[in-house]
Amino acid sequence: MDRLTEMEAFATVVDQGGFTDAARKMGISKSAVSKHVSALEARLGARLLNRTTRRVSPTEIGLAYYDRARRVLNDAGEADALVTSMQSAPSGLLRISVATDFGVNHLSPVLGEFLKEFPDITVNMVLNNRYVELISEGFDMAVRIGELEDSTLRARKLTETSLRMIGSPAYFQRHGRPIKIDDLNDHKLLHYSNQANAAVWKLTAPSGEKRQIRTSGSLTVNDGQSLLNACIGGLGIAYLPSFLYADALEKGLVEEAIPDLPEERQGIYAVYPPGRFTQPKVRAFIDFLAHSFADKGPETW
Repeated sequence: MDRLTEMEAFATVVDQGGFTDAARKMGISKSAVSKHVSALEARLGARLLNRTTRRVSPTEIGLAYYDRARRVLNDAGEADALVTSMQSAPSGLLRISVATDFGVNHLSPVLGEFLKEFPDITVNMVLNNRYVELISEGFDMAVRIGELEDSTLRARKLTETSLRMIGSPAYFQRHGRPIKIDDLNDHKLLHYSNQANAAVWKLTAPSGEKRQIRTSGSLTVNDGQSLLNACIGGLGIAYLPSFLYADALEKGLVEEAIPDLPEERQGIYAVYPPGRFTQPKVRAFIDFLAHSFADKGPETW
């Protein structure tokens, strides 16, 4: 007889408290359930159930075997669900959390193409500048930039962006241009408040030495685009990803503060709840983003 069927019959008898209810649960006859359990006991050479006219209960050995058998059956069920999930067409509501500036500039433009490719998926993209609790707040996934906080969430790296310190020409005319990292102590450094340790800039000196600079200035902002606007307005030096400042740099609205510093790189990730398999709609969107970002090339970021 099939080993998993024997396990299932035995575990169902324990769960249901008897052969009759187990047979009803499995959709087979009571005698078939009894044959499966008897075959299991014969194969193992041990009595797993105490049988009386009134009740059925596991023996000490049977109880220990039940715990392991139930785990095996659960794993087998998850394996079946995984195959079914991977073969089913992506569909349903997909709730996404993403930072406002990145969502507006990089996700919104590609959503139309995604929805054409997957017409059975409906997207609800929530733009905000805070770390949402995915599970408790009902999100399927989020796109996050920078160092990920320790978490039980799963993550897939989609691409990278470069970080640079920038300031407006007018700011540098008034306050001078920093030449080395220590010169930043004499400048107004604009603070982005919505990242962990955002008040500390991690920089690399031309020698390769890792440095940390604590920001200080008259403005704290929780939105990247607003911080860029403040920088363009001459309020100070900002430390921003290139997908935010690239256009302003090309137009001459901002300049690099210390061009000789090595480029810092920052990861862009898709994060989603833990589990042994990923929902098709989530997997489809993550794969789509990874391909879309790869097609643009690293220089875009």
